[in-house]
Amino acid sequence: MAATDGAAADWPPQPACLHADDDLLVLEKPAGLLCVPGRGPDKQDCLSARAQRHWPGALIVHRLDQATSGLVLMARHAEAQRRLSLAFEQRQVRKRYQAVVQGMPPVAPAAPATREDGGWQSIDLPIAADWERRPLRIVDAVRGKPSLTRWRVLKRDAAAGTCRVELEPVTGRTHQLRVHLAAIGHPILGDALYADGSALAAAHRLLLHACAMGFAHPMHGAPCEFRSDPAF
Repeated sequence: MAATDGAAADWPPQPACLHADDDLLVLEKPAGLLCVPGRGPDKQDCLSARAQRHWPGALIVHRLDQATSGLVLMARHAEAQRRLSLAFEQRQVRKRYQAVVQGMPPVAPAAPATREDGGWQSIDLPIAADWERRPLRIVDAVRGKPSLTRWRVLKRDAAAGTCRVELEPVTGRTHQLRVHLAAIGHPILGDALYADGSALAAAHRLLLHACAMGFAHPMHGAPCEFRSDPAF
């Protein structure tokens, strides 16, 4: 009985922490965990609740999709939250992701992707809410908000017919990376919302990971850089 009580006392587990100071936290969120509580008693376990247990007063600054793993930045007090939120709003936070996608992107991409230096390509497609199928998003030239993603191929797996890519969301629309990659014919493996049957069945989870983040410290301005390797 004591062992059971001890296990209960250790739940929820402390989030993996890459950095903690008096102003901010850099945490690693596992795939499948919400960033903030959802509706209903079964959706109260989340990254923010776990962080607040170990770092009282921790505040959300931004979010990852529940299915996405990787780096999440949190504030330790209201002023740090205000400054970090402003940095995200002004696109002063540099974020990179890795994903494994279906198919083999061509060297010279077809529209709407364009080629850039260093192997980077860009996808510039407006994204809107799909109100009839919420929470899904769609590419919509009329109602969509401007949305820009930069991406490049890291490694091709010809045998599997897949590709590992690096992604940089210039804008921050909901589901942006997932929608954009699906729109150019390369859905992320394991994506339950936007992948077709074969791409969905190819992985037991969404193969999307927030792997790098860079920003100026909100209180003293020193450069901060963090990396997290994906587990896939």
